[in-house]
Amino acid sequence: MNAKKRTLLITLTGRDRPGVTSRLFTTLSAFPVTVADVEQVVIRGRLVLGVLVSYGSDTDVGKVLAATEEIATDLGMELELATGSGNDSERGARRRHGRLHVTILGSALRPAALAGIAGRIAAHGANIDRIERLAHQPVTCIELHVTGADPDGLRTALAAEAAELQVDVAVQRGGLARRAKRLIVMDVDSTLIQGEVIELLAEHAGRRAQVAAITEAAMRGDLDFEGSLRERVAMLEGLDESVLEAVRHSVEFSPGVRTLVRTLKRLDYKFAIVSGGFTQITDALAADLGIDYAAANVLEIKDGRLTGRLVGPIIDRPGKAAALERFAAEAGVPLSQTVAIGDGANDLDMIAAAGLGIAYNAKPAVRQAADTAVNVPYMDSIAFLLGISGEEIEAADAEDPELAR
Repeated sequence: MNAKKRTLLITLTGRDRPGVTSRLFTTLSAFPVTVADVEQVVIRGRLVLGVLVSYGSDTDVGKVLAATEEIATDLGMELELATGSGNDSERGARRRHGRLHVTILGSALRPAALAGIAGRIAAHGANIDRIERLAHQPVTCIELHVTGADPDGLRTALAAEAAELQVDVAVQRGGLARRAKRLIVMDVDSTLIQGEVIELLAEHAGRRAQVAAITEAAMRGDLDFEGSLRERVAMLEGLDESVLEAVRHSVEFSPGVRTLVRTLKRLDYKFAIVSGGFTQITDALAADLGIDYAAANVLEIKDGRLTGRLVGPIIDRPGKAAALERFAAEAGVPLSQTVAIGDGANDLDMIAAAGLGIAYNAKPAVRQAADTAVNVPYMDSIAFLLGISGEEIEAADAEDPELAR
């Protein structure tokens, strides 16, 4: 029968420098101990290194303690030692089963926000194992590694807390499920770009206010999308097709879109846009950004003028979800590895179908239905939800010869 194991938690804290981790493990290798767990964090040049080892009755733990104390003294670091029973390592293994990532985004992240989020996590009986900063500009992004919580229950609780504290919070399962996301599908109007294309077109027809009111109601879900779209398109009848070129040139991408697409395409992500707008605009946007797939409605043009009608099938709420499924099949990506981003009621089906649904500066109904909501006006902050830090983005951009020119 195996002798009962005990554990020793060794924590070194002090100025980070090369060789600290190597030296500790080299010293421990001289003793009959096994490594049960390791955590290391560096914050502004200050290292916190924790190593949990297990040992049996044949180990002279006093010598282990003396050896680690000698390392700490030599390196000028603080040392904390704690012994426990063998099931400490078993608890550590259980904690890691079902690890969650809680990502907090805020333009100005105040201590009260972190206190509120941490309090909710504790109230759910969960533990924060690690905290790290993913970005500090243009937004601050802090990520908590949490164990011991039901993801759905915690997501609901933190959504309420985030709304009160005016920060964005995302709860995702850790491990391969998060890293495996490979296809990003984005809405266009008020998501990929600022504003609504149909309103820009309607301005040339002197009907912008009327069209904007219908658009707003449709995005809230108060009107049938297809019917409201046909009503708005009818108001464009008679416009010269040259207006399309003028609108194409006036469209502005949402802040951070180019950074997000550039960063994720470097990591072999595929991108798609799906829009209740019009191919006469979206095709040019897709070409500009290097988007892999695109779907949108088609305005009918005869004799150089818009007829006020559409051609072909309508890209509406079900149509967007169908496009997501089609793009995923073409890319060879299961739906569980897709991310859908949108802001209006016609995005709800694709957000529900995706592995991760993100409401981006969205209407209330969409925020409630999505896995997470992002309300900061920077599209590249979505990269943080995928575990990519601001420092990694900046480093990759600095090495890109195209950007250096």
